Amino acid sequence: MAVNLRPPDPASLHPVAGIELGVAMAGVRKANRRDLLLMRLEPGSIAAGVFTQNRFCAAPVVLAKRHLAAGADMRALVVNTGNANAGTGEDGLARAAAVCDAVARSLGCAAQKVLPFSTGVIMEPLPAERIIAGLPAAVADLRADNWAAAAQAIMTTDTVPKAASRRARLSAGEVTVTGIAKGAGMIRPDMATMLGFVATDAKVSQRELEALVRQAANSSFNCITVDGDTSTNDAFVVVASGASGVVAHGEADLAALGRAITEVASQLAQAIVRDGEGATKFITVRIEGGRSVEECRRVAYAIAHSPLAKTAFFASDPNLGRILAAIGNAGIADLDTSRLQLYLDDVLVAANGGRHPDYREEMGAAVLARPEFTVRALLGRGAAAATVWTCDLSFDYVKINAEYRT
Repeated sequence: MAVNLRPPDPASLHPVAGIELGVAMAGVRKANRRDLLLMRLEPGSIAAGVFTQNRFCAAPVVLAKRHLAAGADMRALVVNTGNANAGTGEDGLARAAAVCDAVARSLGCAAQKVLPFSTGVIMEPLPAERIIAGLPAAVADLRADNWAAAAQAIMTTDTVPKAASRRARLSAGEVTVTGIAKGAGMIRPDMATMLGFVATDAKVSQRELEALVRQAANSSFNCITVDGDTSTNDAFVVVASGASGVVAHGEADLAALGRAITEVASQLAQAIVRDGEGATKFITVRIEGGRSVEECRRVAYAIAHSPLAKTAFFASDPNLGRILAAIGNAGIADLDTSRLQLYLDDVLVAANGGRHPDYREEMGAAVLARPEFTVRALLGRGAAAATVWTCDLSFDYVKINAEYRT
């Protein structure tokens, strides 16, 4: 069950001018479920993205990067669930290209203006013929107000669809930012999330959009982890249709637009952690007093990736030694442990190299019993800080992943 996460209210998801979405049941892996999403973009739309750093990246990732590098405007995104089309070699590339060709024929555009995305089981041939057969239904379903259905169509082991929306006031008028994401396992930032798509009707340049994507990813999807594994298919893409006619002029406008995109991305990223496979706790790991942000992130991830710490969180067991051991194992050779302070929410549990004299175990247990809490460490080395969001590791995580292909 997701931690304090409810399905989005469709009425709260603002349509984005120049963007239409259609979903269909293509039977990619299972019958009678929405597993195909088509996003049609108005001519002149541009896109920018960041992708997985996994060297076994999936065929659609390879193709999407090629199409973006070609520098043309984009006309469509196509997303299937149930099959990742990863670990499939040249055959996988050919099948992804066939899907792009079919989308291009359906919408009357060039294939290189289509960005493909897949998620699901790895090392199985993509049933491209089923996706292609499902495209007419997706085209027929294209609507501007279809964001909630789109969020549901890209789910795999997710239990709750993930979507968010904002409006931003620029100097020339108001613009809209709406996005969806999917992900519950194999979540670790080596760029972004499993799959995330955000759209705006603001008009920006390609260079400006690329900067906004990196900014948003670094403040959101690159700050989450469920299990420390990086998927072969991770992708975060922002599309700008420009259809509102509102141009982002100057630093103030770009900053306002960037805040809206980052807010949407952050809400989606945290929703992924709240819906982590088997998650029962949502945990903020805040590291302060480091010499650099990178150093603080390294410590945060040492805690967030520790199976021993995460299972203790699941059991509400204040086994502080597991947290301290993770910090000490973060690779900071000259860390002075006598200067470190460790908090669970507002409870000071460790200082001067050991347990704080006023700390009692029932105090820590009370914090860890909450569905949401913060692990906060002060390193006493500098002024840098970083925050990472994670979840606990439960029995159900093992069960979900053990039975993933059955």
